[in-house]
Parts: sequence; C-alpha cells; structure tokens
Amino acid sequence: MSAIPVSPGAENWELPYRGKVAMLSLITAESAIFTIFVVGYIFYLGKDISGPTPRQVLDIPVFNTICLLSSSVTIWLSERQIERGRIKEFAALWALTLALGVEFLIGTGLEWKKLIAGGLTIRTNLFGTTFYSLVGLHATHVVIGAVGLALILIFTLTGHINESHTERIQTFALYWHFVDAVWVVVFTVVYIVGR
Repeated sequence: MSAIPVSPGAENWELPYRGKVAMLSLITAESAIFTIFVVGYIFYLGKDISGPTPRQVLDIPVFNTICLLSSSVTIWLSERQIERGRIKEFAALWALTLALGVEFLIGTGLEWKKLIAGGLTIRTNLFGTTFYSLVGLHATHVVIGAVGLALILIFTLTGHINESHTERIQTFALYWHFVDAVWVVVFTVVYIVGR
C-alpha cells in the first residue's frame, strides 16, 4: 500500500489493496449479469405453453445448499488461520471448502441428469431455458471458484503460501463468498418462489 500525505499534521491516507478493488469491481459486474438472469427467470416464470413446470420436476436441493453455504464458513475460518500463520490448519480448512464446493457441483450434475432423463432440457420450454441458464451460470462460477481453490491448495501444499499471502487469500475468498451469496438468491427464486 502507498501512503499519500493529506496535509501537515493529518494522518496519511493509504490506498486500498488493488487486488481487493479489482475483485470488488468484478463482483459488481458479475452481480449485474446475475441480476439480468434472475429477472429473466422471474419474467418468464409461468409463461410456458407446455410442461413440465417447476413444481412437477424440481426437488429442493437442501443438502447441496447446506454444503455450499457451509463452505463460506470454512473459507472464513481458513482466512483466520493464515492470518495467524497456521498453514496446516489453513490448508485443511481450505481443502474442506474445496470438497464442499465439489460436492455442490456433483449434486447439481446429478440433479441435471435426473431432469434431462425426465424430459426437461434447455429446449423443452421457457422454464427449461431459464432454469438451465440461471443455474448453469451459477454452476460455472462455482467451477471457476473450485479451480481457484484447488490451485491455492496446491501452492499451499507445495510450500508456496504463507501468512504474507493473507491479503491475497482474503481477496480470493471474497469471490467465493459472492458465489455463495448468489446461490441464496438463485435458490430462493428457483426453488422457493418459482415452485
């Protein structure tokens, strides 16, 4: 960080960490994209001329949701560990976060397999198109996050991550928290309101 003198006798103002500014800018842009997809899903909800409808085919993914939301807790705990220089504990919690994210993706894949086998594809009707688009957009972000988690875990296990990387780790964790927060919106719109 760079200190910028404000005036004689005043405290110096420090520029924010540029990685965090970049991540917050990315999250802002991604939020706009998700907003468009959510509004599209809501707009077309119930406007199908043929089935199946959400109520007929969707089960509420409670276990997957618990896993993904729990991963926000484990990544937050891992951030606390790296701040304290506890690299082994950090690595274990980071790996648990990755495992929870991968389980969420497996659950999403199994849900899609069941839906497709039952006749709901992206071309079946408006519900199929908006469902796979919105949930698929979120799943894509989880995949990107899981790849990032895996790379950081590999660097940690090979001794390339230590407490001096805390700010970078916390910056990446913002992305994961964003993915989890978006799931709360997607889950509510698709599986609660949309049913």
